[in-house]
Amino acid sequence: MIKFQGAIAALLDEYKKATDELKEVIRDVSDEELRVIVDTQTEDTDCRSIQTILRHVVRAGYNYVVAIRIWQGEEIDYRTPNISNSAAQYNNALDAMYDFNEKLFLDYPNLPLEEYDEEKKIISRWGQRYDVEQMYEHAIVHILRHRRQIAAFKVKLRNDR
Repeated sequence: MIKFQGAIAALLDEYKKATDELKEVIRDVSDEELRVIVDTQTEDTDCRSIQTILRHVVRAGYNYVVAIRIWQGEEIDYRTPNISNSAAQYNNALDAMYDFNEKLFLDYPNLPLEEYDEEKKIISRWGQRYDVEQMYEHAIVHILRHRRQIAAFKVKLRNDR
């Protein structure tokens, strides 16, 4: 395992912890439960089923890094991962997503985490400005929020049987 130090280590440790907690929540989700539309009222197509939420989480996990790489001057496209059909496939996708995040800090070992000049911050696809540390804090909480949502979906699915 790669050893990082300081703030980078803390961010990656918390990101890994959040990812592992999500993987644990979905470990017992059946292929059928994965696909069931649980929220029929939402207009957000990323939040209708466990499957769509997981695809959204994986896509976002890649694209936070893509935004940082673009900010660093790379020419790189945003990612749109395929829909997976099992929790095991999503567990693998989450591992690959985490590795992609870790690789950012291998490629940019001196990446500045804090940026106080608003004009020099990363502009997210939804218009907010972040520095790298803020982007990672957002990414961690993003996983936690959707982990909670999936746990609630599981309860609803299993109580509706």
